[in-house]
Amino acid sequence: MLSKRIIPCLDVKDGRTVKGVNFVDLRDAGDPVELAWNYSRQGADELVFLDITATHERRKTMVELVKAVARQINIPFTIGGGINEIADADALLNAGADKISVNSAAVRNPALIDELAKAFGVQFVVIAVDTRVIANKNIVHLNGGRVPTEKETLDWILEAESRGAGEILLTSMDHDGTKGGFDNKLLKLVNDSVNIPVIASGGAGSVQDFVDVFEKSNVDAALAASVFHYGEILIPDLKRVLRQHNIEVREIAPPNPPR
Repeated sequence: MLSKRIIPCLDVKDGRTVKGVNFVDLRDAGDPVELAWNYSRQGADELVFLDITATHERRKTMVELVKAVARQINIPFTIGGGINEIADADALLNAGADKISVNSAAVRNPALIDELAKAFGVQFVVIAVDTRVIANKNIVHLNGGRVPTEKETLDWILEAESRGAGEILLTSMDHDGTKGGFDNKLLKLVNDSVNIPVIASGGAGSVQDFVDVFEKSNVDAALAASVFHYGEILIPDLKRVLRQHNIEVREIAPPNPPR
């Protein structure tokens, strides 16, 4: 059985980590490089960085941030935000990112997924999906959750998989920041429908929420932000409880020197 992964997420705006509720009301959560170093030492399995207000100007800053983070950690990390073409992804991977995450650009130009998978390999391509319920349907949203599309979430995820997505990062906007638990029903539906790993995102508020998402949806990984950033859940404690529930997680390795 593959170990379940615990992934802190750092939403980055103007070089700082921020966190909000339902994608709005952002507040500062600290320096992303320091947080990355701390999570690597705590035993996080991976990290995700999302430049939530990406522009061409900020993307240059993001490349420098990737380099700074890569020097401090020894676990895989994924970068997303503002990736519109092969050159954008290439710059981030060359700076030290292990995977790239694409959201809005892939919805607007689905062939971008094919191009990225061909250029870098399926294992490098994470498709992030922000979803919200509208008229009893889960609908894909773009631009940091600001713009609804006409695409139903499961339909889009299946298309993304067929085009070469290696992993799905699925965020429930309705649950995001509420600390009321993950959208386990949707996650199970998606996880049962695809053959690639699914990362659950949106709603983590307690250790029990992580137990529930793995037991009820069997996703491959669970991602959270504020409960980790503000010290409400410590990763070693979380992994200990998951093991008590017979959920396989990786051992916490002793920290390596920065690379």
